[in-house]
Amino acid sequence: MIVDANKKLVCDFYEAIERRDYEAVAEFCHEDFNFYVHVDRPMPGAAGLVGSEKKNFDMYDHFTFKIHELLAEEDRIAAYMIFEGVQVRSVEGTPVKGGLVRFSLMMLLKVKDGKIIEKRAHFDNKDIDSQLVAA
Repeated sequence: MIVDANKKLVCDFYEAIERRDYEAVAEFCHEDFNFYVHVDRPMPGAAGLVGSEKKNFDMYDHFTFKIHELLAEEDRIAAYMIFEGVQVRSVEGTPVKGGLVRFSLMMLLKVKDGKIIEKRAHFDNKDIDSQLVAA
């Protein structure tokens, strides 16, 4: 069933991110891939996604990025996820607090030709920033 295959694709995609296997992450992306961190400003191409994810996740020696709910219908998959990691490096000059960072995300993905063609990320930046700022 195509819905089950799409759900497996999304699970494998996020497992590759968690492993930091960015080559595999790019392979999961359709040639016309768009990443939406902001509603109306897509980041085209797998390279934009990989660059963004690598920059964010390089702050952590180890992190988990687990899917807690996965819903799919036809070519669309919604994933409710929780990220957890201990910050060990600075981002954009912000001092390292060094504590656990934990936040939820809602992802909406679209699949075409067996690859992810669109990823829309929804999360609370203020929540993340408040956990990254050194006391």
